[in-house]
Amino acid sequence: MPKAPKTWQQKMQAKPPHVVTLDKDFAGVPAGSRLLISSPLELDAFLREHTRPGEFLSIQELRRQLARKHATDAACPVSTSIFLRTVSEAAWDLIEAGTPANKVTPFWRVVAPASPLAKKLRCGSVWLENQRAAEASIRSPGAKRPTPRRPRTHRSSASD
Repeated sequence: MPKAPKTWQQKMQAKPPHVVTLDKDFAGVPAGSRLLISSPLELDAFLREHTRPGEFLSIQELRRQLARKHATDAACPVSTSIFLRTVSEAAWDLIEAGTPANKVTPFWRVVAPASPLAKKLRCGSVWLENQRAAEASIRSPGAKRPTPRRPRTHRSSASD
């Protein structure tokens, strides 16, 4: 009897992040580079801690920030996308089970609605667009609003 496929939550428990040195060019990263292989749990934590409502981050910028955090030359584009899908689908499972979107990992802040990854997700591009629009239209609780500046007026001095 075949094993039941792993759930998205089970897939979150992958190997911890580690660094490899490339022997040959890989996915646009040159040989000799130190390459971060992240993990679903690291991506989950990063999205929860480093993204804010209404602010969106490209996958490329996410990879740059992860590489900087680990002092590597790059973060693997292949594993990062795979793990981002795992994080997204695990969060979607929670949403489908009734958890409000604001209580799950905010994957929509990194997955662009028109991206190839978005086309693979069960939530679909339209949901991503709607979630991004909803976040963009509200301010996060406790966010500082800019202080309105008063128009500068020219003051004449007594010597004028």
